Amino acid sequence: MLKVTALTKEEAENCPIRSVLAKVTGKWQLLILLTLSNEPYRFGALKRMIGDITQRVLTENLRTLENDGHLTRTVHAGPPIAVTYALTEQGHDLIGVLKPLAKWAADNYSAIQQVREAGKST
Repeated sequence: MLKVTALTKEEAENCPIRSVLAKVTGKWQLLILLTLSNEPYRFGALKRMIGDITQRVLTENLRTLENDGHLTRTVHAGPPIAVTYALTEQGHDLIGVLKPLAKWAADNYSAIQQVREAGKST
């Protein structure tokens, strides 16, 4: 069994599972990674494809994913200057693990919504 218990703040900060998963399983990170899973995109295209993400939140999440080595940011000389984001090899490995989770969520959404609605009425 994987060790998930942390009895101290130091143990929690040094837990590989908490450290890595906290940066890739949030709503925005997962959506960004899924969007980039088939091909690289420019910032504006990513924002349009995701839709309800703000420019600031997209920028912050792209920086985090880049800092952790999951994607690359390439600046192309202009005019105009274009910035493209693409998954790294590590990012492709990660998305291989996350895609089944996303598919499971899509496949089970209706059943989960029914349980949630039933829970509200009790």
